[in-house]
Amino acid sequence: MARKGTVLVCDDEEIMRDVLETILSGAGYKVELARTGEEALELYPTQAFDIVLMDVSMPGMGGLTALEEMIKLDPEAVVLMVTAFATFDTAISAWEKGAEGVIRKPFQNEQILNLVAKGIRKRKKEEERQSLRQAMTRSVSRDAIVGRSDKMEDIFRLVERVAPARSTVLITGESGTGKELVAKAIHEASPRADKPFVVVNCSNIPSELLESELFGHTKGAFTGAVAAKKGLFEVADTGSIFLDEIGDLRPETQVRLLRVIQEREFTPIGETSQVKVDVRIIAATNVDLKEAVKNGTFREDLYYRLSVVPIELPPLRQRPEDILPLTQHFIRKYNAENERQISEQLSAEVLSLLENYNFPGNVRELENIIERAVVIAATDEITVECLRPEVRLPELAQERMNQAEGASADIDITRGVNFYDEVKRFEIDLIRRALEQTGGHQSRAARLLGLNATTLNSKIKSYNITRKVIR
Repeated sequence: MARKGTVLVCDDEEIMRDVLETILSGAGYKVELARTGEEALELYPTQAFDIVLMDVSMPGMGGLTALEEMIKLDPEAVVLMVTAFATFDTAISAWEKGAEGVIRKPFQNEQILNLVAKGIRKRKKEEERQSLRQAMTRSVSRDAIVGRSDKMEDIFRLVERVAPARSTVLITGESGTGKELVAKAIHEASPRADKPFVVVNCSNIPSELLESELFGHTKGAFTGAVAAKKGLFEVADTGSIFLDEIGDLRPETQVRLLRVIQEREFTPIGETSQVKVDVRIIAATNVDLKEAVKNGTFREDLYYRLSVVPIELPPLRQRPEDILPLTQHFIRKYNAENERQISEQLSAEVLSLLENYNFPGNVRELENIIERAVVIAATDEITVECLRPEVRLPELAQERMNQAEGASADIDITRGVNFYDEVKRFEIDLIRRALEQTGGHQSRAARLLGLNATTLNSKIKSYNITRKVIR
């Protein structure tokens, strides 16, 4: 169970320290003790204390002097003064020096707990206001999300408006469009930037284990639970959790997630008590959740809870203006990783091929293409020969995809179709087209296909391609 807050108790009387520690720790607070004002001032900067209980009358530095010095250290400090001799003048002096209030001994346990809870709420609200003010001045990091198209500029502006809030966000888009990068940008531009950012891929974790991962479990809750485990929602407390591939959640997990969003609490598997958390939820999917709702595979109430702020990422083919800056970004990245010095300047031919390619894998595919090009480039620039065959021969790639789709639609596995023959036929066709485009020059065709000339010659002989070639 998460702690309610951290309290510093400063009193020269041991019995009073013990009483306050017992009351507060029993209510779920973490308590640190100091015997003098000097000791309290030494201890205060070492931890993030939510509130301080300070005795007025202590040997050495008195409580009011210690209060004054503590407010100098932290103008937002919340301090409750405790005294057996509360007078009007004492109260006025304490308030003037910055105290939140004065408690007279003897006190009721409930009185202490109420005042501490009220003081901590005030502290938390002030921290949230400060974080919000800082977040409002932050901008989205352009290092992580690269783009200069109008569509991406709209995304940047939306992320900057959304980041300071705590509302749930649903990011949609095809695979490889950068949904996790946008989620992280939202977190890093938010008041929670210095808190945990926990990533969960809902499709990578077996469905029977996902609830345990998300909500945790007690020892012996199920077979294999040899020790208690904290759930990822609790790990993300005060921060953000990114639920990728949210469309793959099982119906029963959807119900539990809905409760977390609505109540901000959950029950670990095998536990009976609730765990309260303060977590911002950012979800993502490449599935059409509206269609999933219609089909009955996704809860409508959960969909509306998740999509308070929807952000749709456009595929790369719809924003060709971003291909050049993305390519240059990836060249810099893989130059550094591979200790190369490949130029960021692209020839008109290379840029044209990249801008006219369909990119079914979106930004992730472009990164793969550029990483490969940087590694295999024979000179200090990326040439046409460095690009993958499907980028160099886009019409062939499209034709091959169309043929493959048609073939897969007609395949009847009960009739013993030889898939090797299908692959072989496509490869022969690709080689013949490359030879046609290069006028029969085998070495140029090999470069176009990304093959070693010897390998291409071997394939020509193996497939008995009879077209006249020039070596």
